[in-house]
Amino acid sequence: MCYDVSFTVDLKQLSDYFPHINFDEQIEMNFDGTHILGHLYGAHPILYKNATDDDVHCRPAEWGCIPFYVKDKAAFSKQRPSMLNARSERVLDDPKSYWNKIRNRRCLVPVTGFYEHREVKGMKNKVPYFISLKKQPLFFLPGLYSVTELLDKETGELYKLWTYTILTRDANPVMKGIHNGGENKWRMPLMLPLEMAKNWMEKELPEERYRDIINFEMPSEELDYHPVFSIRTSKLRPDDQPKNAFYEWPNLPELASS
Repeated sequence: MCYDVSFTVDLKQLSDYFPHINFDEQIEMNFDGTHILGHLYGAHPILYKNATDDDVHCRPAEWGCIPFYVKDKAAFSKQRPSMLNARSERVLDDPKSYWNKIRNRRCLVPVTGFYEHREVKGMKNKVPYFISLKKQPLFFLPGLYSVTELLDKETGELYKLWTYTILTRDANPVMKGIHNGGENKWRMPLMLPLEMAKNWMEKELPEERYRDIINFEMPSEELDYHPVFSIRTSKLRPDDQPKNAFYEWPNLPELASS
């Protein structure tokens, strides 16, 4: 699945990909964008199209979708981890799924990379990898967003909370070698070429084209990937390099030999 991403560029660079982008709110990146952990449910910029114009908009939203019918955020906390990702196979073909209900609330999540963990025989801990695209330093993961009206228990006022999920699919050969263990092994985030990502946000998206997009598999040869130091720990790297920098693990076998 996809629970760890990286976003290490200035938001203004989004204009290089979407020249007429509108920023709905002042977005402050109050975190270390080198590693963003989904289970913290922090705010992250998403791109979407609203109902009043045909422009691309950018606004902050919390990672970890909360269904629009939920009225108590705290009461939903136990279910929320399962809403960080959505299996793309369920969006169109599972009418009982919440993802099917919000299938037309499509968004893009800008990232500069993501992390996944590899099981290696004989090593106690999984080895994290940083994965990015060779030809596009800033790229976009397709997702779905939800808008929920909640009660502020301190002020007694209602407010709207925007949340989102990231779509995942079956892994390509490289990602099968990296994400090779755990309950959700052999999965990866749905990654799209730029033009297909732009198409994802069109208001009128025929089902046939929708299906083509969610079935797209990013070729292995388009990926850059390398092992990094442990990311879900407070322990500092011994070489003082950032979390997404290459780290040489002793006796780590080549990926193809796993």
